[in-house]
Amino acid sequence: PYTTLFRSPSFRHADGTPIRHRIYSVPSYANCFPDVQDVQFPAAVANGVSPVLNRAEAELRMSELVYIGASPYYTIDPQMNRSIPYLVPKASLLLQDIGRAFIDSLQVKGLPLHRVIVSSVLRTEADVARLRRSNHNATEQSCHLYGTTFDIKYNDFLPLTSKEGNSDKLKYVLSEVLRDLRQQDRCFIKYEMKEPCFHITVR
Repeated sequence: PYTTLFRSPSFRHADGTPIRHRIYSVPSYANCFPDVQDVQFPAAVANGVSPVLNRAEAELRMSELVYIGASPYYTIDPQMNRSIPYLVPKASLLLQDIGRAFIDSLQVKGLPLHRVIVSSVLRTEADVARLRRSNHNATEQSCHLYGTTFDIKYNDFLPLTSKEGNSDKLKYVLSEVLRDLRQQDRCFIKYEMKEPCFHITVR
């Protein structure tokens, strides 16, 4: 079903064989993606909506939020139960661009096609309260309250063909995509290790 959306690389050598671009990754995940809470939180407040009380209220805020539960460029983790798939339009566009650029990069590097997996999106105040009961280190001032922030897994990807790629190589390619978007001042990114994900807030 994805053959019309995602085609084989169109760049070829003179003999017709595809040009395979090298995988570079980034020198250091921690150094390339250092944007901690103190950096991301002001951007979330400036670019986001006022916090949503609960899921019922979220349904009434559709003039401010975009449903992001279905896309050819990314997928929502089916185990996601502490947030809901809504973002402000600017963050929704960023997520779509990440997913599309990741697939494009896999194509030109000759790697099996995969979608990124989003593991956390908008959290309501009720979601944050529940999370703090089970995790005392969780902050009440979560960027996820504002619809500007999402987490993308770096240790799990959804294959689009029968052939699965090497997870390390997929992570390298994703890091290249995210580094470029961060350098374009489109987002802040924190490399998380406890929860294996890139924590991303739109700018």
